[in-house]
Amino acid sequence: MKPISALLTLSFLPVFFSSQQLLAQQTSAQTSQTSAIDKRYTDEVKAIAEQPAVKKAFQIFIDLEPQTKQDHITLTEIPSPPFKEAARAKKYAAMMKEAGADSVWIDDVNNVIAKRKGRSGKKTVVVESHLDTVFPEGTDVKIKQKGDTLYAPGIGDDTRGLTAILAVLKGMEKASIETDADVLFVGAVGEEGLGDLRGVKHLLRKGGLKVDSYIAVDGDGISSIVHRGLGSHRYRVTFKGPGGHSYGSFGIVNPHSAAGKAIYYFTTEADKATRQGVKTTYSVSVIGGGTSVNAIPYESWMEIDMRSESPDKLNEVDQLLQAAVQRALKEENGLKRQGPDLTVDVKKIGDRPSGKTDITAPIVQRAIAVTKYMKAEPQLDVASTNANTPIALGIPAITIGSGGIGGGEHALNEWWLNDKGYLGMQRILLVLLTEAGLDKGTGGSGVKR
Repeated sequence: MKPISALLTLSFLPVFFSSQQLLAQQTSAQTSQTSAIDKRYTDEVKAIAEQPAVKKAFQIFIDLEPQTKQDHITLTEIPSPPFKEAARAKKYAAMMKEAGADSVWIDDVNNVIAKRKGRSGKKTVVVESHLDTVFPEGTDVKIKQKGDTLYAPGIGDDTRGLTAILAVLKGMEKASIETDADVLFVGAVGEEGLGDLRGVKHLLRKGGLKVDSYIAVDGDGISSIVHRGLGSHRYRVTFKGPGGHSYGSFGIVNPHSAAGKAIYYFTTEADKATRQGVKTTYSVSVIGGGTSVNAIPYESWMEIDMRSESPDKLNEVDQLLQAAVQRALKEENGLKRQGPDLTVDVKKIGDRPSGKTDITAPIVQRAIAVTKYMKAEPQLDVASTNANTPIALGIPAITIGSGGIGGGEHALNEWWLNDKGYLGMQRILLVLLTEAGLDKGTGGSGVKR
């Protein structure tokens, strides 16, 4: 593989994201569109970064690199398939406890939550990465190293994120950094695929934790700031009929015929609806059914994905699908010569909320200011990440990268290269401290109780 480290120099030049960066269901990154930053945020970041305790933490991240690498390997080699994250959660909880969190627990869905108490505790800030990978049970997740590059399924998405926030906790403890707000370090389940953000949805459910701001860590590099949540609706549509011999039962309803009509009607109308306005996508992604070439199928199913950062556009395309399915059902039943009617089951299998944290919001302004402080070029992005849920709930939220570079996400040859990966931890810490605040009771010195 052609080395990507050539994209980086020894100075703090912009770190360009590879395909690794934004995880599950990413759209194309937006072009750099940094707005004017309120000077107070620039001054705030500089003041925090110059605190002795913060400078000490920055150096600790560098000193911890060998241990961070081992933590990364350890977590990667614990399989964490969709809906089966328990083993990794147990290990991650133990690592968080050893790192110095005040309390650590695993909730009902296997989210790992490590609390570090703030001086006042009047505010709660979450910094989170996801525990799950896309790879099914039985996948070989043993690390293979070629030169300085680590290869393994899930090495980057999002095991690197888990390792990064663990290192941030270690750095804060070793540098005796005290925050004003409570900080929750979270390893969340169910970010990928049909997990449908279930971990964060549970975390932020009604009656759950009260969270004031949310920093998701996913992807690599130190440039991207995801502040717009890419929403998605996913359906499994199943047409069902009696099925029968292709000659002897001719004239009964044919589920495949109905599915074909539905696909045609949906894609034709969805194409018209998505030619203009906010980027909105649709895809009939998986189809199946039938038993033999000489048998009329008893069912035909398909799975459909649609996405937009606009809830209105997403709902518009959703309604086009519903209308196409009903039209196809009616037409196929109108053609039958014998037998019972065709039926259809439309099941929503994914619902990721959309929305945005405005670019003028303090958390976005602070992330931009931190990125510029580190002499990287902020990239304001839209993607589907665990930040979608807090954004939709009105909680200020962003997703940022974990440092280093990588590629091949969701592939067996996924890789990650520690090209100044400590910069990722430094950036996460600075964004976290701007949100959580250094303890004012110690004059902003950051000395931990």
